[in-house]
Amino acid sequence: MNKHFLVGVITLGVILQGLTACSKSAAPNANKPDANQPQDTAASTASYPFRDASLSVDARVDDLVSRLTTTEKIAQMFNDTPAIERLGIPAYNWWNESLHGVARAGKATVYPQAIGLAATFDEDLMLRVATSISDEGRAKYHDFLSKDVRTIYGGLTFWSPNINIFRDPRWGRGQETYGEDPFLTGRMAINFVKGIQGENDNSDYLKAVATIKHYAVHSGPEKTRHSDDYHPTRKDLFETYLPAFRMAIAETNVQSLMCAYNRVDGAPACGNNELMQEILRGDMGFNGYVVSDCGAIADFYESRSHHVVDSPAEAAAWAVKSGTDLNCGDSHGNTYTNLHYALQQGLITEDYIDIAVKRLFKARIKLGMFDEQDRVPYSEIGMDVVGSPKHLALTQEAAEKSIVLLKNNGVLPLKAGVKVAVIGPNAIDEDVLVGNYHGVPVKPVLPLEGIVNRVGEANVFYAPGSSQIADIYSHYEPISAENFYHEDANGNLAAGLKAEYYADYYSAAEINDDTFSATPALNRIDADINFSWPVSPIDNSLDDEFSAVWTGILKPKKSGSYRFSGTVALAINGKPVNGAVNLKAGESYNIKAIFGVQKWWPVNAIHPYGKFTWLDESRDLEEEALAAARKADVIIFMGGIDAHLEGEEMPLELDGFTHGDRTHINLPKVQTNLLKQLKATGKPVVMVNFSGSAMALNWESEKLDAILQAFYPGEATGTALANILWGDVSPSGRLPVTFYKGVDDLPAFNDYHMENRTYKFYRGEPLYAFGHGLGYVDFAYNNLVVANTVEAGKALPIAVSVTNTGKMQAEDVAQVYISLLDAPANTPIRDLKAFKRTKLAAGESTELEFNLPASALTYIDDNGKTQTYTGRVEVTVGSGQKGYVKENAIAVATINVQ
Repeated sequence: MNKHFLVGVITLGVILQGLTACSKSAAPNANKPDANQPQDTAASTASYPFRDASLSVDARVDDLVSRLTTTEKIAQMFNDTPAIERLGIPAYNWWNESLHGVARAGKATVYPQAIGLAATFDEDLMLRVATSISDEGRAKYHDFLSKDVRTIYGGLTFWSPNINIFRDPRWGRGQETYGEDPFLTGRMAINFVKGIQGENDNSDYLKAVATIKHYAVHSGPEKTRHSDDYHPTRKDLFETYLPAFRMAIAETNVQSLMCAYNRVDGAPACGNNELMQEILRGDMGFNGYVVSDCGAIADFYESRSHHVVDSPAEAAAWAVKSGTDLNCGDSHGNTYTNLHYALQQGLITEDYIDIAVKRLFKARIKLGMFDEQDRVPYSEIGMDVVGSPKHLALTQEAAEKSIVLLKNNGVLPLKAGVKVAVIGPNAIDEDVLVGNYHGVPVKPVLPLEGIVNRVGEANVFYAPGSSQIADIYSHYEPISAENFYHEDANGNLAAGLKAEYYADYYSAAEINDDTFSATPALNRIDADINFSWPVSPIDNSLDDEFSAVWTGILKPKKSGSYRFSGTVALAINGKPVNGAVNLKAGESYNIKAIFGVQKWWPVNAIHPYGKFTWLDESRDLEEEALAAARKADVIIFMGGIDAHLEGEEMPLELDGFTHGDRTHINLPKVQTNLLKQLKATGKPVVMVNFSGSAMALNWESEKLDAILQAFYPGEATGTALANILWGDVSPSGRLPVTFYKGVDDLPAFNDYHMENRTYKFYRGEPLYAFGHGLGYVDFAYNNLVVANTVEAGKALPIAVSVTNTGKMQAEDVAQVYISLLDAPANTPIRDLKAFKRTKLAAGESTELEFNLPASALTYIDDNGKTQTYTGRVEVTVGSGQKGYVKENAIAVATINVQ
């Protein structure tokens, strides 16, 4: 959603984070015992076999499920499962997020968005990042348990990573993925899963559960994801859409998988027998549990969605029989409550329900949830790991490795003592740090802040210059604390606003009514209104509703015509505000701002944001920017977009953006127009582009002096950027997606055929190729050692020498591509088969070795079958793809497979 809602309208509510809200409704009578239910006691359950940690997991699960009534079993198949008090089994909510840090549960280390992590091409880094995320997840889980908090975003089952293929740059959720290549996606997923689950810890317990999603053939459009039916070719299905899932399942013990909203060849993904049974359970050998995307089972029967059945009972039976064990609820409650009716109608037998419930309890037992905590080593992880110096250093390392230098005419790195103009709408926008699915950063460093920290305030001239998008998406800014006052007990003006927090939701109309008499649960002074509340400010709970009322005095520092926005209902001098208001500098205006979060707007589905922002219509942003530019030696433009424009199913329609997706991939015109004026000053212009997707930076690439693609780099953004801009670190990120010159020569967005998509099949000339990335030094590749002739079905050993030819230490990503020169015409142009990061001192050389498995010399035929290849093969190893790097930055050989 537009982060400022409608310009000039003060809105009471919450900012949607690109997520369809799901209610927490449970089954009717879900906790009500059957008439013949055994009357166990807490004491008697202690000796039950399911409590015996010395038994096998399967034996414990069998015992536990055998003791449950049908009603109890069904209730355990909801994402918010109730307690079974007679057996001492606590309630549990399966929904948690950890895409690039523990999300939506308060402060946590925020790493680069997933697409940025992919740009590192660093498997070891990904493992360390995921390990740190699971450390923080474990710490928060035990902290919540100590407070008896068992709600959403408090558990150990994380619905990450997103391993869909970013096949089209228009997809808003592509930022959550590891890019367009199945092999890169698979390798990053493997290390993420291992780190989250603690698979290298030699423990009998799971540290946490990772969930690979969204299975399968899912990558937009967002607007129609609940009704679309995709028909990939068999070749595309097995060559592009399934390999990352296959790799993660084969090389990890991943415990969970989420099925997607869309249909595939007529059947909803969560009820597609071929995908779920024949391929997933059979061919791939997946033995974990499957959770639906939220509301996906309701899509089976809803008329506005797939409507492939007529009733919730039919939908529930179909999904469970297909292997969807857990249903994330929907706006009508939870479709699986209708499993009672499905049983009565003979649509399903209880055996299917038993299978699903056993899979779910197996995961909880592996997590140690029914054992004494001193047996579970991870229970000792404390809250001191959250945002620890080690983790903050790691997120800075990740940010530095994720930033891609697209172009450089020699202006970078900047010289010491240079004066810079920092201009652009993203220079002080915290949203560009975090992307979507994120926590609250512990120590966020904004782009401008990082530069000021690096060179000093006297050497930096800042101006926003423009909004991200003209007119509707204007440059609103938080109202700073220096403008707010209140009267203290002695009648004197003091800084800040009086804040009253209520433990219930009240509308603005209720609070403004003369009869309103509720007692605040919390009174305090707030310096300003600029909050993100993943937990209630009253009691630190994850799911409490609350209201807030701020009163005091607004004293603007500058006269002007102001428009207000944000998420508060505002009155000035007792009158509701709608439209522009003329304010005079130094005058006092009595204000009252009201904010509320309702229980049915659950904090469990979205973040409530208390924001109070304004727009000074009298400012000339362009002239401010040009004035700053004239004072500087170099202009650094912080532009692009953020996750309020691209993301998940957002009710947003703007030029270039629709429902979270994009209709074109150009930089917004208002920014390009400003860049043209800045370039006309004659000063060097360095652009830092923030986006989770490819941008068609055509004019910018031709005219600007340097361009950095930052993606959404996490909470260390400012520090990482400054280190790269001034040459403390040589940029080493590589593009995990192709940057096209536009979308006109791409297939339609909803066309899932892979022809002319991604580097593997695109026949045009990209703006920047997959794998592209410059540095401040060059790396030379030579002495490629590979056999001239290889036997079909055998592995392929490769060795190559690489040298840092520059004058500073730097890192490069060696990329190994295979081209099957005699394969059918629709075989990929080239395929990434291996990659390896290497760090070398100036002038240092090393030898890299790769051992490609026999599968690297196979291809997928039109029937989706894997075929062993014979014929000529071109092997390249270097800093990028052949034709897109300098001649000495790649080594090439042609061999024969017989």
